[in-house]
Amino acid sequence: MPSVAVKLYSVFFKLLLKHRLQNRIQTQHDDSDPFGVTTRPEESVAAPNPSFADGFATKDIHIDAFTSLSVRIFLPESALNPPEPDSRPPSRIKSKSNLKRLDLDQNDNTTGLIANRHNQSWRRNSVGPSATNIITGSSLREESRRNSYGGSNDVEAFNFKSDGVGGVYRGYSPSVDNSRKLPIMLQFHGGGWVSGSKDSVANDLFCRRIARFCDVIVVAVGYRLAPENRYPAAFEDGMKVLNWLAKQANLAECSKSMGNAKGGTEFKKADLQRHVVDAFGASMVEPWLAAHGDPSRCILLGVSCGANIADYVARKAVEAGKLLDPVKVVAQVLMYPFFIGSVPTHSEIKLANSYFYDKQMCMLAWKLFLPEEEFSLDHPAANPLVPGRGPPLKLMPPTLTIVAEHDWMRDRAIAYSEELRKVNVDAPVLEYKDAVHEFATLDMLLKTPQAQACAEDIAIWVKKYISFRGHEFSY
Repeated sequence: MPSVAVKLYSVFFKLLLKHRLQNRIQTQHDDSDPFGVTTRPEESVAAPNPSFADGFATKDIHIDAFTSLSVRIFLPESALNPPEPDSRPPSRIKSKSNLKRLDLDQNDNTTGLIANRHNQSWRRNSVGPSATNIITGSSLREESRRNSYGGSNDVEAFNFKSDGVGGVYRGYSPSVDNSRKLPIMLQFHGGGWVSGSKDSVANDLFCRRIARFCDVIVVAVGYRLAPENRYPAAFEDGMKVLNWLAKQANLAECSKSMGNAKGGTEFKKADLQRHVVDAFGASMVEPWLAAHGDPSRCILLGVSCGANIADYVARKAVEAGKLLDPVKVVAQVLMYPFFIGSVPTHSEIKLANSYFYDKQMCMLAWKLFLPEEEFSLDHPAANPLVPGRGPPLKLMPPTLTIVAEHDWMRDRAIAYSEELRKVNVDAPVLEYKDAVHEFATLDMLLKTPQAQACAEDIAIWVKKYISFRGHEFSY
């Protein structure tokens, strides 16, 4: 059972959440304004820092002129490591010839990332053929495991701009040439559709942890919240960010091609940027993603209601196919998804009054999110198993599902994973004992051993699909 502290905190959390949800239901909102909001005044936020002061460089970007949609980029310091010589990736991984292998020593160390932790009773039970073998691996000492995800501390060797318009910019400014490429992870925060943000203190800490363990660039999505913007605003925002990534990759390639153009004409950096803007409107190349991002290895990760968005984006990416090139979604992680349905499951009956997000609270959240004329517990945004929700499940990317023992939404998430496995999609389930909804992402629970173990488990599974030496992470 959860600790006494967790139980007490859950009581106060639910009282506060119920008060906020009821206030928003009673408040009149102008649904005609598409701009929307991505954070609440009561949310504690973490400021961005683009200078690798604590192992990460972070920046916020507003990517849509017509809405409040924005992203926060988490660039790990490991991106500053020089790339290794080109090597041919395994045949099962399709990638461009100019992609670099991931750091050899780093990958070797991560194979034993969680071996010493799985004998403890509070870990988790695994469901599915892939998850049943995740506990194997050689044991490493705690010291070597913690040091396996590092980056060079020689930050002064890289270019940090000291000039800028309207002030001094001391953030990281990369060189596109000879830079280490990292996979890109799109992260969608939780909050029951009406709260949470990409830059909250809790989400900021979680994204840093995932970026460090998985060795990826995390792009946290600040989608529009309800009830100011109801369905499908948040889902559309998720797809807009994926299209933005594809556009950034093409802009970077266009800029690089013009820079390498032959014929006696040399372009300056300002000229390149002007040509790109002239050709593509008001867009410009995002330098961190251009230098270090590998869009052909894109992962989706959703937390709670963010998992619903991630699953929607994965479906749309399958439908889009090559229209998203060079972006390719290779896997997704659904952390305690916010699924529901008209026919209750066993856990929805037994655990209806569970910790933090009970069923009554979630019903209020769905009423705030879905338009009144579309409200249904079998809405495609709510129930992943309704018929005609295309595309066919067999086309879905590999999907890792995280569930908690004391979460009333657990059974429907497991059922969705079972349907994926029936059509031969790699879809393991990790169920964590004595855990509650958002046990790995809620502010109070972020520093618990269980939250740490969950992030490590995610990293081991994800590396099967993002590492050029992915065979070493196949269990």
